[in-house]
Amino acid sequence: MHFMAGQARTYRIFVSAAEPSADAHCAGLISALQQSTYNIEFVGVGGPRMAAAGCNLLEDTASRAVMIYKAFSRVGYYYRLIRRISHFLKSNKVDLVIVCDSPTFNFHIAKAAKKAGIATLFYVAPQLWAWAGRRIRKLRKYCDKLCCILPFEENWFRQKGIDAVFVGNPLLDDLTGGLSRYRKNYKSFESKNLRLALMPGSRAAEVDSLWVPMQQIALRIKQKYAGARFITVAVDAERAQVLKARQLAGFDNEYTIGLVSATCKDADFALVASGSATLEVAAVGCPMVIMYQSSRVLWHLVGRWLVKTRYLSLVNILTDKELVPEFMPYFTSIDPIVQSAEQLLDDRDKLAQISDELIKLAEPLAEKKARQEVAKIVIQMLQ
Repeated sequence: MHFMAGQARTYRIFVSAAEPSADAHCAGLISALQQSTYNIEFVGVGGPRMAAAGCNLLEDTASRAVMIYKAFSRVGYYYRLIRRISHFLKSNKVDLVIVCDSPTFNFHIAKAAKKAGIATLFYVAPQLWAWAGRRIRKLRKYCDKLCCILPFEENWFRQKGIDAVFVGNPLLDDLTGGLSRYRKNYKSFESKNLRLALMPGSRAAEVDSLWVPMQQIALRIKQKYAGARFITVAVDAERAQVLKARQLAGFDNEYTIGLVSATCKDADFALVASGSATLEVAAVGCPMVIMYQSSRVLWHLVGRWLVKTRYLSLVNILTDKELVPEFMPYFTSIDPIVQSAEQLLDDRDKLAQISDELIKLAEPLAEKKARQEVAKIVIQMLQ
């Protein structure tokens, strides 16, 4: 990556990432920026990956990541943290604020940056097109540049008066070569030798609600396909220990740490918590069933009225059809999920078709290297 020659001064960038996925995105961006000729000091809130990349953390927020319906018990913590960050931005020379994902938290950080007179870049556009279009005024007020990781978002936000640009998807930055090389061949697939990948999510609450049902589904599938083998992706080593501690009797499983694409490249099928990981699974052409759990009360009172899209999973939103089965949210029986998975596993042609369509879906997302595209934008903003 080539940048214009930097100036002698040192720039300070404040980076805000509240969850493990944002921690990974920002770590990649920090590493890319360190290849420039600019002297940049990074400070902010995030997780271990950002710290390892060279960011001085005020707080490890990634390890505290929670789902929104469980966030109310943490209101005091986040309120104090927002005040602390606001004071830092007022009291220190900061050249740019980068907020990544987690709009509920990061809108407050962007607001504090605006009050301090600091330009703000949003890395990963908030999905206002799906659930909260009314917040577009806030985004317009607090965002100086918006980096979109889904192709259609650039035009959607530009029509709303936001300076937006599609930068590629950071989840796919490390996939090399054309994605067509990952397309699976199911002609000789034997379901009795199934290799099943499980991804119960990165947030603690996702693990709480999805890990046991995913194991139960896998065990049900193994009753039909006796040779089935299981491999589970944990976001980090600490989460892997949590998963192992909650492993059901009879669930013979191996674990990988953070290797979604690499794991699914060698898998035949996957059970995936809804979220960004579904795009990593899609990029290597792995058919899947997507799951999500929620508070039944909050879903009926609030959730189903806020969601504006026909489908809820990113894979199906991007294709505007149910390319893969989605159970979002499910509250009780796993029977429909088991039935849906087994129907697919018994249909080689359908598996091959889904694999092909997943690759086509992901190809536009992988054409650019997001961390490098965003790094170029950051340098332009510093200039």
